[in-house]
Amino acid sequence: MDRRSLLEMFSFGKKSGEPQPRPVRYAMVIDMRRCVGCQACTVACAMENRTPLGAQRTSVGDFEVVQDARPRKVLAPRLCNHCQRPPCVPSCPVGATFQREDGLVLVDPAKCVGCGYCVLNCPYAARFLNHQAKTADKCSLCAHRLGAGLLPACVETCIGKARVVGDMNDPDSAVARLLASAGDGVRVLKPEAKTEPRVFYVGLAASEALPLEAPGVPGHIRVTEENFR
Repeated sequence: MDRRSLLEMFSFGKKSGEPQPRPVRYAMVIDMRRCVGCQACTVACAMENRTPLGAQRTSVGDFEVVQDARPRKVLAPRLCNHCQRPPCVPSCPVGATFQREDGLVLVDPAKCVGCGYCVLNCPYAARFLNHQAKTADKCSLCAHRLGAGLLPACVETCIGKARVVGDMNDPDSAVARLLASAGDGVRVLKPEAKTEPRVFYVGLAASEALPLEAPGVPGHIRVTEENFR
């Protein structure tokens, strides 16, 4: 027995020849074919995260589009995309917005000064200023629940099972299997922004563009440049 084999025998760590575990990368898949627009996800998120009245971290918009000269109803579930290349992170002057190793983009309320730069730099209008907390606010994918082995509130309460969350790097996860089965039917919002969103849509026609209004913030309190003058 050589020296390396002897050391590995008494080592509690990984042997050099063993494959290293894949890093976790959380993602969400929204199956538009199963969403009925009931807003259970919106209510569950508001109750779980105690968002201010009139502002939500996620919601389901109800829009009408014209397709082949005929009107058609389109549901638009919206939330933070937890992008692989989030433009909100470098725009934060104090480092309050950050990305974890598992891909979740979060806001540290202890550091946030409420300047709103991240809100203005999000191409998906997925952030808002929480005027109660005086900080930026957004979907955290219920990081506190994921850490406890639970599903996000919106996923757990979705009556149509339209929302699926999990580790996209694990080929056996529900998210990875759904993405693989959907194939070319997988879409993301604003691919031209090159942020590499990790919220994917299945059943969204390539010709459909979801309106990019803030998920649940009424127009009169929506954050714009006027808020900072």
